[in-house]
Amino acid sequence: RRGAAPGLVSVMESADGAVRTLPSLGRLSRGPLFGRGHRRLGLSPSPSGQRLSPAPRSQGNIDPQRTAFLLRKQWTLYSVTPLYRFSDAHLRDYARLLSAFIAAEKQKGLAVEVGVELDIKVGVSSLPDLAVSDQDQAAILVQLSLRSPASSKNSEEKPVWSGWFCCVSGDHLSETVPEDFTCLPLFLANGAESYTAIVGSWFQKTFDCCFRRLTISPLNLSWMAAMWTGCKVDKTTSAMELVFSVPRLPQPLDITYAIHPEDAKALWDTVQKTPGEITQEEVDVFMDCLYSHFHRHFKIHLSATKLVKVSTAIASAHCDGIIKFLQSQYLIGMLMLLTELAISQIQ
Repeated sequence: RRGAAPGLVSVMESADGAVRTLPSLGRLSRGPLFGRGHRRLGLSPSPSGQRLSPAPRSQGNIDPQRTAFLLRKQWTLYSVTPLYRFSDAHLRDYARLLSAFIAAEKQKGLAVEVGVELDIKVGVSSLPDLAVSDQDQAAILVQLSLRSPASSKNSEEKPVWSGWFCCVSGDHLSETVPEDFTCLPLFLANGAESYTAIVGSWFQKTFDCCFRRLTISPLNLSWMAAMWTGCKVDKTTSAMELVFSVPRLPQPLDITYAIHPEDAKALWDTVQKTPGEITQEEVDVFMDCLYSHFHRHFKIHLSATKLVKVSTAIASAHCDGIIKFLQSQYLIGMLMLLTELAISQIQ
């Protein structure tokens, strides 16, 4: 069932036209995001909850052309424990060894000589643009391309799978691990799960690390909805969509709640007290306003359902740990949030 909220701003206007917001609940039952009470957009709070100063390398230094391939693809999220004795000076060696491992797996365990031409070409490279602090390890990109064994070396290769490790503003984790370990807690994969399993198996065996699927809770999805609603984009034509799953039914039932982006932004502007900062109370008020408006028109209590997906002009995220980036200028901010989610699962 889809509910396109007609005239969302009517929620915010009284009879005399004065703009208002619904009052906050007297007692908030939900805890803060990742155990913190506040968040500053584009920054990562310290474990103690104190705000940090902006990262020395700003988001504006990223070359959009170098990160364009990360946009508009569906990425599956994983958290990864620190890698033992990993070195970005040996990326070519890692590519050769991983290539041989993949070939051996495809041949059901038969040994394959390292360096032999294979039908799957492996590339391992660095993405230094995604490191925002001096302690962040440069992101590592792993790409698998399909190449016919009979084709020439100069023939075109077809990408079949991509995965990348990153740690964006994860200083508090990097400072606590021994020197021989490399912190790249967030892993994103696009492509067949069989390749993800093979690549993950090789990294686990080689660097004594552990991969785990990273899911996103309804609370964190509501934070994403609020954060992305407040972001500015040049052109916004798509509606903000919230997808809710109705529990305890014999057949699955989802409700899609579509809100015009200008209406959602107008609502958020009345809720947010300090530009650039978001509190748990503001997120609760924002969602409560949306719930009340939906109930007014459709007589359905969304608070009794489960938020499973958020889609905006900035990005989309699903509770199963599936995300799609749509705007390069907000990529670093989103990766900061996801890095913190991955670290919280490791710890």
